[in-house]
Amino acid sequence: MSALSAWFWNERFWLPQNVTWADLADTESGEQYPRAGHLLYALPTALGIFTLRLLFERFIGRPCALRLGLQGKGPRRAQPNSILEKVFTSITKCPDGKHLEGLSKQLDWDARKIQRWFRQRRNQDKPSLVTKFSESMWRFIFYSYIFSYGVWFLWSTPWLWDTRQCWYNYPYQPLTSSLYYYYIQELAFYWSLVFSQFTDIKRKDFLLMFIHHLAAVSLISFSYVNNMARVGTLVLCLHDSADSFLEAAKMANYAKYQRFCDTMFISFGLVFVVTRIFIFPTWILNTTLFESWELIGPYPSWWLFNGILLILQVLHMIWSWLIIRVAYKSLTKGKVGTGKCHPLPVLKDERSDIESSSEEEDTTVNSTKGIYNTSSNGANRVNGHAANGQWADE
Repeated sequence: MSALSAWFWNERFWLPQNVTWADLADTESGEQYPRAGHLLYALPTALGIFTLRLLFERFIGRPCALRLGLQGKGPRRAQPNSILEKVFTSITKCPDGKHLEGLSKQLDWDARKIQRWFRQRRNQDKPSLVTKFSESMWRFIFYSYIFSYGVWFLWSTPWLWDTRQCWYNYPYQPLTSSLYYYYIQELAFYWSLVFSQFTDIKRKDFLLMFIHHLAAVSLISFSYVNNMARVGTLVLCLHDSADSFLEAAKMANYAKYQRFCDTMFISFGLVFVVTRIFIFPTWILNTTLFESWELIGPYPSWWLFNGILLILQVLHMIWSWLIIRVAYKSLTKGKVGTGKCHPLPVLKDERSDIESSSEEEDTTVNSTKGIYNTSSNGANRVNGHAANGQWADE
């Protein structure tokens, strides 16, 4: 274990040349630098956030949803049928034509009735709108808070206005209490998402989101340990800027305030594209790649940190394209003049949404492209995930 620890904490990987961990020990003057042990405090904080979330959703989110008229009950349950239940649990949840023909002869039901049963059976275990509204409301509150805290903290820091300050005298940059609290809160929130995935609404991308949350935890921890926390705070705040708009749009959609939903989605798309496609490369990547090279030079963890940020930028471009494509498709294919169409797609969480509620219309799914149309509502959906806090919505 000693040899493994020495290999993992190799100073030549983590720190610039001629810098050791002993150099970053607490000074006699009281200055303190980031240490890996500080990150352990994020775990009890994460449990506190998780507990607070449960209380919030129970005593604030749910009453608000009910007051807005959302239904607390889930979709209608399928009538008991042992034959269809066996097929559903052991063979397929979406029977093809061959299965439908066989079941139709066996039960003396027409194919449309069997399709309806399977649709109801798929939907019956899915959450109610009240549950989804409460979850989005919690995320909206937290994202709004943490972004506001980040702006408040960074406003008085020199590196917000001059990013070269992120690298002056690096890594001998003392840890302040505000920076520490900001990092611990962000890290604890992502740890709480890891915990809550096992109690949250079960979605089709469970594994992907689990990996995403662990990746976020790793990135935050990595930038803290090698004291790239100054530029890390800029990355965190930038990525928190769009999330509250998306959660607000989802809440408005659940409550059927479509105009407000459209406004929030437009705001989300604009903020996401501007911050990820323009500000991130010109502000963040410029300082991590060029200004840091000029002031401190490259070393192994520097290469890894910038490599991850470059991969993140590629993902930003993909997700921005998906957002723009959804908006474009809705604008060009909307049924103008019906009084029921809106310029932007109805926001729904593809990972958990109830299928078409129409008993007479079938749902056509194109899962390979991540976009599908439901015949009863014409909603276009696109699937994607953001590195800081996840989105899987139009």
